[in-house]
This record gives sequence, C-alpha cells and structure tokens, in this order.
Amino acid sequence: MTYLETAAEFYSQVAQTPEIGLCCVQSSPLQLPELKIPLAMQEMNYGCGTTVHIRELTNQPTVVYVGVGGGLEALQFAYFSRRPGAIIAVEPVEEMREAAMRNLQIAAKENPWFDVSFVEIREGDAFNLPIDNNAVDIVAQNCLFNIFEPADLTTALKEAYRILKPGGRLQMSDPIATRSIPQHLQQNEHLRALCLSGALTYQEYTQLIIDAGFGQIEIRARRPYRVLDKYNYELTENLLLESLDSVAFKVPIPEDGACIFTGKTAIYTGDKPFFDDHNGHILQRGIPAAVCDKTAAKLAVFNPEEIIVTDSTWYYDGGGCC
Repeated sequence: MTYLETAAEFYSQVAQTPEIGLCCVQSSPLQLPELKIPLAMQEMNYGCGTTVHIRELTNQPTVVYVGVGGGLEALQFAYFSRRPGAIIAVEPVEEMREAAMRNLQIAAKENPWFDVSFVEIREGDAFNLPIDNNAVDIVAQNCLFNIFEPADLTTALKEAYRILKPGGRLQMSDPIATRSIPQHLQQNEHLRALCLSGALTYQEYTQLIIDAGFGQIEIRARRPYRVLDKYNYELTENLLLESLDSVAFKVPIPEDGACIFTGKTAIYTGDKPFFDDHNGHILQRGIPAAVCDKTAAKLAVFNPEEIIVTDSTWYYDGGGCC
C-alpha cells in the first residue's frame, strides 16, 4: 500500500468516525456575525492552522479548496462569496465528500444566509484538479500538502499555479519541521497520514513554492505545533514541528529572486527626511517600513550605519515593498 492509499484509507475512517483534535488545531473558527459553525464540522476540523485570511476575500472570489475535510473552511470561504459555485471543494475520498455534504446541509439550517449551492464538491485530487487553466482567484489547502512526498508536492503546487488567474493566491497551512525529519519517520506511512512525518523544513517548503512559479510569498503565521519526542519516535533529540500559514501570489518572479515577507521592517535613522536607495525603496526617517527578506538583507548591507533592519515576526498582512 502506498502512502497515498494509506492516507485515503485513514481519512475514510475519520470521515465516518471523527477523531476530535486529530491535528491539534492551533486556531479557532472565525467569529463573524451570523456565522455559526456546526458541531459536526468542528469535530472534523483536521487542520493545523487556517487558510481563511479576511483581507484576501474581497469581491467574492472564486475559491478552490483542495481536500474538503468536514467542510469548515469551505463554509468560511462561502461567508465571503455568497453565490452558487463560488467555492469548489476537490476531494478524492468518497466518505469525506459525503460527510462534508451532510455537514453543509446542517450549516444551511443553522445559517440563514448560507445555501448549499454556494459550495460545489467535486471528485478529484491535488495532482489533477478538475478546473480550467487561469480560472480561479484562490486555491487553498489545510494540512494536506505536507502528507505528500516532495515530487508529488511539486506536482500539486504546479496544479495550483495552473488553475489560478494571474495575481491569484495560493493559501496554505501546513506543518514544517525545524530540522530534517529522519528517513525512518518519513517512510512511516501512518505517521505521514497523521501529518507528523512528511513535513519539510521552512527553507525546503518555501523553495518548492517558488520553484512552482510563485513570485511572492507572505507568511501569515508561524507557531509551535507538535513535538516528536526522542522516547516515542526513536530520535536522539526532540524535534519541534511548527504550523506555517502562508499566502503565495501568482506573479512573475523578479530577476533577483522571489519576494518572501516574514514581518521584517527597515528603519532609516539618518539626518535627512527620507532615504532613497534608487531601487524603488524610499524610507521615511524614524518610521518602520515593511520589507521582504531579500530587500531587508540588501538594505542592511547598503547602509548599515543609518538603517536598522528588524528580525522576522513571522506575521505579515501587506503594506510593504519588495
């Protein structure tokens, strides 16, 4: 049995008999006016963070959600796109599709604004999304892509890139590892299905996103998720997993490399009102300006006596320059 078959079997089981807290969810469902999350959805919230970022959801975007789960995030996306077929959920496991539809029907009874037609559930998988090229505004997935081996993850990322409109966004939440996970854990298919052994390091994860063609990545959250302890996982020392929420944009990759925003700022402290590096970056004296990691590194070298570059906060929600 392959790791994908093991994962499909496992999620077929938890679709029929939910395992509450399976993924140690690190964020609560959005609290929004007139949005009620059915209990059945909360019990099937198999994610490690969130992909629903409010600032990305203006103008009723068309969203493809890969791996429907219990339907919770599909419902949350539908809150912002209240029209038939606005949310397309792609799910390979029949039992999960059936469970999500039942939960959405409950949601329609508990939320007067919601109609089940807002969410279309399609059979399919991340490697062959049943969507046309350049067709949607957002692709989202929560705690799914980390199950894939690197070659399959590359395929899934390229599929997301294919169906996004120019300027579209890939919104993801996945575990990452603070160091490489040993082979004996990576090869454990059950642990991989549990989102415990397939995680890549931050550098590996972001590089694969860039390799798929995405020119800008914004980190919305990075926080502790779980620990693989040395006693239960045959390790010489404990290994921390983190939850990473990110938004990647389908924009061209600049000649000097992709832009990754992790919450760094640059602050000009010189005697002039402004600093201009003549490369598109103007800093007002004494005012922190959000910059991507690439620009932060260049500014730190360009004028180290007059420019302070702050550390990553691992949170960024717009307003900076690359």
